[in-house]
Amino acid sequence: MGKVLTFFYGIFCYAAFLFSFLYAIGFVGNMVVPKSIDSGAESSVAGSLIVNLVLLGLFAVQHTVMARPGFKRWWTKIVPAQVERSTFVVVASLLLILLYWQWRPMTAAIWSVEHTAGEAVLMGLFWLGWVTVLLSTFMINHFDLFGLRQVYLHVGDQEYHHLKFTTTGLYKHVRHPIMLGFIIAFWATPHMSSGHLLFAVATTAYIIIGVQFEEHDLHHFLGKDYEDYRRRVPMFIPWRRTTTREVPLTSSPLPLRRRPRPLSR
Repeated sequence: MGKVLTFFYGIFCYAAFLFSFLYAIGFVGNMVVPKSIDSGAESSVAGSLIVNLVLLGLFAVQHTVMARPGFKRWWTKIVPAQVERSTFVVVASLLLILLYWQWRPMTAAIWSVEHTAGEAVLMGLFWLGWVTVLLSTFMINHFDLFGLRQVYLHVGDQEYHHLKFTTTGLYKHVRHPIMLGFIIAFWATPHMSSGHLLFAVATTAYIIIGVQFEEHDLHHFLGKDYEDYRRRVPMFIPWRRTTTREVPLTSSPLPLRRRPRPLSR
């Protein structure tokens, strides 16, 4: 019975992620979904700003805290290790759903591209960003990233093992293609409102800060392999080759996954 519950819990958490991911495309792109980043009744600018920053902050705090090795060691004393990742995924997904529901629109125009060609280019970049995010998850291990592999191994009485550190596809050119895809998708819009700008600035700032924590943890876990990778491959900009040594990080073994993974799943 425990294995059956674990299996269906993992499936539920993955379904929550899939819904929140697909909804995010419509939310940021102002398409299809009933509540998007610029839809709904407007309230005071100050009130909207506070509510939106709180919603973004909740997601950022959850992602930062629950991804840390120390928290994971404590957390797996409470929840089974095989559903630790799934639990991270479902909590992040529920916070995103809360953000979609409670987001306050701020529709003052920052820029608006009316030219057909310009609009097409920006929408092309928007979709390129989302495709980059999704494809990058499969270039590592999509199902490990979102907890399904852990659940599957548990149901089959197989011990979980960390995947070998490899750099394939986009990971040969940038260390964080998932985060790069998010940044492109959040900024590429022909019609930028003040609310959308707030969302883009806040999420980009969090991504830049968050990957510093993640790279520190990855270096602790992978040691020289990751340090060599950092020297060789740039963080976000694929045409800028890393030629100088970055700030060195101390090394000690910690139970982490093999390589960069997204902050929002």
